[in-house]
Amino acid sequence: MALGVPSVGEAGKKADLEPWSGTPPRDEFYWLSEINKATFVTNTAAGLLDRKSVGTWCKAQERVIETGNTPGNPRPKMYVRYEPLLIKEAGIEVTLIHAGRSSQDMHATFQRAMIRDQIVRIIRNLNAARSALLTLADQNRDTIAPCYTNGVAAQPNSLGHTWLGHLEGFRRDIENLKEFWARLNLSPMGTTVLNGTPWPLNRHGMAKLLGFEGIIDNAYDAGQIAGTDVAIEAELKLVEPLLHVTQFIQDVMTQYAQPRPWILVSATYASTAMPQKRNPGALIDVRRDANEVLGEISGIIFRAHDLAPGMYDAKDQRSNATLLSDAASVFDAFGKVIGLLKVNPDRALEELNLDWTASQNIADVMMQEFGIPFREGHHYSSELVTFARAHEYTPITLPYEDAKSLYETMVKKEGLSHIPSNFPFTESAFRSLLDPKSIVEARRSEGGPQKPELDRLFKAAEQSLETDTAWLESKVKLLRDAEIKLNSAFKALED
Repeated sequence: MALGVPSVGEAGKKADLEPWSGTPPRDEFYWLSEINKATFVTNTAAGLLDRKSVGTWCKAQERVIETGNTPGNPRPKMYVRYEPLLIKEAGIEVTLIHAGRSSQDMHATFQRAMIRDQIVRIIRNLNAARSALLTLADQNRDTIAPCYTNGVAAQPNSLGHTWLGHLEGFRRDIENLKEFWARLNLSPMGTTVLNGTPWPLNRHGMAKLLGFEGIIDNAYDAGQIAGTDVAIEAELKLVEPLLHVTQFIQDVMTQYAQPRPWILVSATYASTAMPQKRNPGALIDVRRDANEVLGEISGIIFRAHDLAPGMYDAKDQRSNATLLSDAASVFDAFGKVIGLLKVNPDRALEELNLDWTASQNIADVMMQEFGIPFREGHHYSSELVTFARAHEYTPITLPYEDAKSLYETMVKKEGLSHIPSNFPFTESAFRSLLDPKSIVEARRSEGGPQKPELDRLFKAAEQSLETDTAWLESKVKLLRDAEIKLNSAFKALED
């Protein structure tokens, strides 16, 4: 958890000196510099700045950036502390670029730009996790494994089909983030505080140079309402993908407590006391961190609660950026842990054959082939399971004669004259009823695990991932092209 950036006094100045290393970050200082560069370009083109002075001012702006990009020097997070650096380099006249601007629209703009960077990272990491899970699912198309409902083994299924179901949740998560992007990537610049400015600013030109795909239309909304909304929505959009991460992990963990799990994690840690234990720490780490971020998300709601329009509580970039960055790290770790999962198909099938997860199929086929009402077929199947468990029979070891006798006794005892009095299955047909692989192959529902449908579902998942990857790269290219265009136009002003 990160507390907000101090806005005043020595604490505020100290925040501007936070250490960094490596490449200068795309932080508030970076975006305030980009906003200044875009202002020089658009306002000069509109004739609002004296072209004779602009070259000198642009060189001064370059020096401010160079100084801020040197470790140990301040990188102001608020324009009120940024502007004195520019005045020091260029003189008070350079503040002409601030005509028609305010900290309100500048801070609202860098807020969106910084959230935008994090959303790119989040989508990229989620797509990487989808790709890893799709690969693992494809490798397990023919793995027949138990599915669990309410924490109990329920029915057999193709493991590939099960994991395609999880992938559908992640696909919807990306759809939600793409919809959010359309609202996120709009520029507030040029609205000043809340009702615009008498200066004829080129808002659309400024937006394009900063990589935005449009503007926030209403000037009051841009500075007073939308800034809080975008911060809240960015974090709430993380709830479902984080829940999908924890659900997937817990689905794997359901079977992990067995003496012989059929999915293992190849990277574990050993108990210091119990030699036999191999703890799935990689899974637990991701689940812990996902739940930590989920807990932190509630903070944005409380920071935004009971605020007058325009208050900056919910818009604090350190708090929001830290949470978004943490979420991106969780998705990255999740994608990597998927690659550590090792499936044992034989053990998965063995588990199915140790219990009666195939019993519903008896009732289904009785109804389909012999017209026996489902509830009576279900009743027989339930009696069969009770009998088998009492005698420690599995679907493989249960004697056919016992199954036949149980049915015929039930029909006679309960007077079920409307259904066949003799057990309707031969021994080979009855064994087929209980064969998990036969059950999966016999499915006919659209969207089921049978081969034709499974092939279709895999193709759809692959195409969806390709589409979403291409969408993201198109947005990254848009941002990159805007940055190149801005820097080229800005450099031209220095001549």
